Amino acid sequence: MFINAIEIATAFTRSIHTISRTFQSNNIFPGSATLFFINEDGYAITCKHVAEMIIQADKINDHYRLFLKEKKKVETNETLLKELENKYQLNSDTIIQLKTNFVNCVDTISGFNIHLHPSADLAIIKFNGYNTIHYNNCAKFPKDTSIIKQGKFLCRLGFPFPEFTNFKINEVTNEIEWTNEGKNSSPCFPIEGMITRFLGGDKNDILGIEMSTPGLRGQSGGPLFDEKGIVYGMQSSTKHLHLGFDLEDKEIIINNQTKKISDYSFIHLGQCIHADIIKAFLKQHNVSFYEC
Repeated sequence: MFINAIEIATAFTRSIHTISRTFQSNNIFPGSATLFFINEDGYAITCKHVAEMIIQADKINDHYRLFLKEKKKVETNETLLKELENKYQLNSDTIIQLKTNFVNCVDTISGFNIHLHPSADLAIIKFNGYNTIHYNNCAKFPKDTSIIKQGKFLCRLGFPFPEFTNFKINEVTNEIEWTNEGKNSSPCFPIEGMITRFLGGDKNDILGIEMSTPGLRGQSGGPLFDEKGIVYGMQSSTKHLHLGFDLEDKEIIINNQTKKISDYSFIHLGQCIHADIIKAFLKQHNVSFYEC
């Protein structure tokens, strides 16, 4: 049903790879998110929470560099070192380094402009300083959004389950960095679902679309589209509703042995930003886009 639509969406959908490191850890944690392009001028949209992560990356890295600079003066004194860690609010779970990589978007990037929606989980990213775009098509939104109705089957595309390995810790600089070695991509992953309900705002206006299946980690910022590849919205988050089909100390047989288990069941529903919200935000910032 969505074979041709996925091919269409793949042409304008791209992944954002992230690598991060926590304090006092030598492990690098890969992550991913999604964006999709809406015109040939380097404009893309993604989730606000993804864009905020991109904005925070430089601040996080600079914060840790300042800590390391001060650490050189006190690293032989455990008391002063602990005070310095408290000053910089560092603990074992604190992210100290965060790097992002926009995969196959444009040839070079000198920077970007970001517009954050005041209330919706939506952001516009404008790539700057490139010579060539590496995406092959642009998203098209429905001109008449009244066709977006309950019961419609749609598909989402994104980049969960990161498989890229092109990163390392530079032992000289003590920083995580991207490399030219290892796998530099992860496969895209589609997931279908039915429109179950619409998500309303304070004034009973429709802000989002609820889907019968979850949006997966890494699909945030990916397009929600129909069987023709027309974009109805953007994957934003997933909510978890308790079904009430709870089992406690239920006896079952596993490998010819009786065991007692407990299970608390939930349904996981994807939440997507509605096309009307996306189009209104693009118009507000004078960004051109396609309709059909």
